[in-house]
Amino acid sequence: MDYLDETIATVSERIEVTMAPFAEELARLDTIHGVARRTAEVLIAELGVDMRQFPSERHVASWVGLCPGNNDSAGKHKSGKTRRGNRWLRAALTEAALAAIRTSNSAFAARYRRVMRHRGHNKAVTAVAHAMLVTAYHLLARQTTYQELGADYFDPRHAERLTRRAVQALERQGYRVTLARAA
Repeated sequence: MDYLDETIATVSERIEVTMAPFAEELARLDTIHGVARRTAEVLIAELGVDMRQFPSERHVASWVGLCPGNNDSAGKHKSGKTRRGNRWLRAALTEAALAAIRTSNSAFAARYRRVMRHRGHNKAVTAVAHAMLVTAYHLLARQTTYQELGADYFDPRHAERLTRRAVQALERQGYRVTLARAA
């Protein structure tokens, strides 16, 4: 056990020395909810810090294997399974997504709850991991800091959709609904 602890300490020191030139990027990625230092180190080790190698966030998601699949033809829905990509980065982002969905008042947790209703736990976690990857891409490409949007960020943006769904739900129950703006 002591040997393993010593080996882990030695490897951790080597990682610290190797990551020292990327301290700014590590700090930037560490601000994302669910992304701890080790996950940020995996992101930098697998992606690098120069995002010019990827033309867009869609290319990064495809390379990692976190792009959503959609295989429809002639009205038949075939498997939309995500493809195999960089398994180390995918595993690290999935673990980070599982941590992010447990934070309260987070945009990632709200995204998980929205997708979870219709698609299930695994697809919702993959969707959050994809969102985290896109966020990390933009932080590294634009060299900006992460601004948490909050859990209720999408509600005002989709207020019309929420209103329409509520009206439809009441009409299905046999009510006649007339909407008027409150003063």
